Amino acid sequence: MLKKGDTIPDIQLPNQEGELISLHSFKGRSPLVIYFYPKNNTPGCTAEACSFRDNYEDFVKLGATVIGISGDSVESHKSVTKKRRLPFTLLSDSKRKAEKAFGVERNLFGLLPGRVTFITDKNGQIIDVFSSVSRPKAHITIALKSLEKIS
Repeated sequence: MLKKGDTIPDIQLPNQEGELISLHSFKGRSPLVIYFYPKNNTPGCTAEACSFRDNYEDFVKLGATVIGISGDSVESHKSVTKKRRLPFTLLSDSKRKAEKAFGVERNLFGLLPGRVTFITDKNGQIIDVFSSVSRPKAHITIALKSLEKIS
């Protein structure tokens, strides 16, 4: 798995509108909070997404861009974004390109992708990594504290 000091890979994935988004397009513009999660509309993933939503203004104040990534389809992302009123981008990693490039480990005998959050500076260098399947809301607290250190 990528760690502090590594630079994020240049991955291009479709967002909830089907538009290709390159992670490197944010370089020089803003820090990133990239969170990988197992699946839309599950209890833990919904709690995590809604916590990012509820704290979104705090991320904006720190100049950060929040991006969620899972293997769900573009259509599923579009639906959950609308249903949960998510103000940030969700990327579809149906072929597991980003999951593999970031080295996100799978859980439950390799069946489900892990829950990992990567926080970067505005140059795409990872400043913090947090992994916890059982504490989805903790990702928000860790990410905000990491961003406060560089702002």
